[in-house]
Amino acid sequence: MYEYAIAWEWMTFAVRWLHVITAIAWIGSSFYFIALDLGLVKRPHLPAGAYGEEWQVHGGGFYHIQKYLVAPASMPEHLTWFKWESYMTWLSGFALLCLVYYGGADLFLVDRNVLDVSTPVAILISLASLALGWILYDLLCKSPLGKNTWGLMIVLYFILVAMAWGYTQVFTGRAAFLHLGAFTATIMSANVFFIIMPNQRVVVADLIAGRTPDPKYGVIAKQRSTHNNYLTLPVIFFMLSNHYPLAFATAFNWIIAALVFLMGVTIRHWFNTTHARKGRPTWTWLVTALIFLVIMWLSTVPKVLTGESADAALPPAAQRFAANGHFPAVRDLVSTRCSMCHAAEPAWEGLRAAPKDVVFESDRQIALHAREIYLQAGRSHAMPPGNLTGMTPQERALITAWFETSTEGS
Repeated sequence: MYEYAIAWEWMTFAVRWLHVITAIAWIGSSFYFIALDLGLVKRPHLPAGAYGEEWQVHGGGFYHIQKYLVAPASMPEHLTWFKWESYMTWLSGFALLCLVYYGGADLFLVDRNVLDVSTPVAILISLASLALGWILYDLLCKSPLGKNTWGLMIVLYFILVAMAWGYTQVFTGRAAFLHLGAFTATIMSANVFFIIMPNQRVVVADLIAGRTPDPKYGVIAKQRSTHNNYLTLPVIFFMLSNHYPLAFATAFNWIIAALVFLMGVTIRHWFNTTHARKGRPTWTWLVTALIFLVIMWLSTVPKVLTGESADAALPPAAQRFAANGHFPAVRDLVSTRCSMCHAAEPAWEGLRAAPKDVVFESDRQIALHAREIYLQAGRSHAMPPGNLTGMTPQERALITAWFETSTEGS
């Protein structure tokens, strides 16, 4: 069983690596094409149907790019599609959600002090929210409101704020932020899969058949692409937030999430305006900095960390760790070597919250995090960082023996 824990950890690492790789590819191509589109210049010598052109230099060569607002007169011999980056980012992200949050629901997904639900129910809520989010968003875009760009964006913003609040009423703070990122990323990837790509296929089919493509397909796809552009940076923030409990594990975490969406808009507005050659609105950086300062203030006023009650019953999977004969010695060891950082109020200078919101102040908390303690301090030397508290090889062997004997026969 303990080898299974190691294999699971490596599988999670591999999927996370894949997720980061594909996300870089998707975000890179998305940002590039938005910048290209905004930088296009209309010139009289352009071919019929061409909207604009751009000259670029990279890697020692010059590139001459032209964009057709609807489509060229005939189908090109070679056409590169940009879709797999989006699909693989979502699929790898969903796989990571399953591995970390569904597979470790008792630790990472469910907080019974927030909502006392079983693991299957929590997973169903998670899945339903992702699906319903896309359906609601798509219906709004296709409604009369969808023709009003700013009106639609304001309504969508309040929906995202409502989801931020809602997730914090259902899951742990960490899972709430992760789900808000997944909720947004699902909308973005679904835009590619259900709207942008099908519309492009219709245009290609018309070209092949010798018909003149309808411009509406390009207009619709452009609207969804613009939404994706403004949602990208907040998604990255939420995906990184699980390392920073001051963001997700505080009393005003849902307000912090709402402000993160605003920072995504201000940052992208600077880049989009600059790429469109309409000036450099430096005020956006001041606004972004002020919003971030407000977020920092909200994270500590007051500081209320989420987490399980010490009096709550242990899940069956964790009971064997607390019942193991090595547990009293491990508890004393963890209290000695780890408590200066992993406490509700860390004693280590500069730490305002326990790393990843992991606290070892009760038997329950130690037993719940048995696998992490085993992997971080038993089978590897990752913790304590730089072995600041002087954990000995014998103490690491004790942690290893505790975990492995607890899982024998499982």
